[in-house]
Amino acid sequence: MVSNEVHNRILLFNPWLTNPNQAEVFIRRYIPETYVLRDVEPINLKKDRALLIIGPRQSGKSTLVWRHLLSYAPDILYINLEDPLLRSSLGVAVELVSLLRGNYSFVQAVFLDEAQHMPDAGLFVKGLVDAKLGISIIATGSSSFHLMSKTRESLAGRADRLRLLPFSLKELLLREKPVNPIAERDFCEKIFLRQMIHGGYPAVYLAPTDEDRVGFLNDLAEALILRDASDLFRIKRVDVFRKLLTLLAGQVGNLINFSELASVCHVDASTIRSYVEILEESHVVKAVKPFAGGKRRELTTAPKIFFIDNGIRNQLLNAFAADVSLRIDKGALMENWAFSELYKRMPITSDIHFWRSKAGGEIDFIVEQAGNIMAMEVKYADLDRPRLSRSARSFIDAYRPEKFVVLNRSLEANVTMDNVPVDFLTPRNWMIGAGR
Repeated sequence: MVSNEVHNRILLFNPWLTNPNQAEVFIRRYIPETYVLRDVEPINLKKDRALLIIGPRQSGKSTLVWRHLLSYAPDILYINLEDPLLRSSLGVAVELVSLLRGNYSFVQAVFLDEAQHMPDAGLFVKGLVDAKLGISIIATGSSSFHLMSKTRESLAGRADRLRLLPFSLKELLLREKPVNPIAERDFCEKIFLRQMIHGGYPAVYLAPTDEDRVGFLNDLAEALILRDASDLFRIKRVDVFRKLLTLLAGQVGNLINFSELASVCHVDASTIRSYVEILEESHVVKAVKPFAGGKRRELTTAPKIFFIDNGIRNQLLNAFAADVSLRIDKGALMENWAFSELYKRMPITSDIHFWRSKAGGEIDFIVEQAGNIMAMEVKYADLDRPRLSRSARSFIDAYRPEKFVVLNRSLEANVTMDNVPVDFLTPRNWMIGAGR
């Protein structure tokens, strides 16, 4: 039996239930005037399956959901699971099912926000789906630690998953609607440079000044370190967590030695590994493993770490110098940016690797999907003609990828090597090649 206090809290979060004629006005307050269309749109809501939307905090998950729930207004029930009273009172699916059937039988969509705060989010969503309420169920979470890792089995056949990350170059360029190729090239360069320094988190990117962008990034990083680390994940050594983040930010694109990191942080390697896992589950970093193609000459152990967003990486190092060409880390910045863009456009079930041989050959990124291989080298350089590195030639000879891409600042060209297409792409035409 749900108490009057819980009912009142629900009405506080759902003012359209008592004022249905004002539903659209209330809901539009959650949607910014400047809306950037996301690549995952349109989202498809089903009445026999839940939709889980995961991604880092403040990546636009709730905004996306509210925009698509407008058509359901006023028959929406919003449950903010960050609220302790609602979480404790409705933390078992049978309680919410009973509430829906008894008091809110007219509801057509349930929005479960911040579901990572529930220790059994998967079982909770499973219970709602199995109750066959005939309504749409959407759950969002800034951490896949609960929504993904612990729910794959229990939600098999009961949920679809979307991953929403910070803005991509493609999304931001479409927002500008350039009227001709010259304007498109200019917009693309400006977006690329802003992403390199401040990243693509919605509030950060859309802020009016660089000072505002840095301020938003500071708040975001502190929320990650102090709020998520200490409250959500119960990390006792927040100081170590903070130091590890800074160390990883300074080693983007390098092989990671967990024992060395542990020594610097004065903890054991298992602690470092667990903290990196938490950072991955929170969509802050991604551990990229070596490509194991079966050749004895490959290195197949140490991973590399990349940040999902350049802005967070730069905030941790307090490195916001705007002229990228003068920065000593410009190569790392572009490599991390390329990783981020690759990760945003990949299916949630795919993965990225790198290739490194014992002889010192290296390819930055390898994407394998449906049996096909795409390889990419990233160069912060103005190339004047299409030349392939020795590493690229070795990889092409060994693996015959479907395509090989050289991402660079200036050269746009298409050649072949041993019948393998090799594309020299700038950020602009790489984005165009992804489809629009």
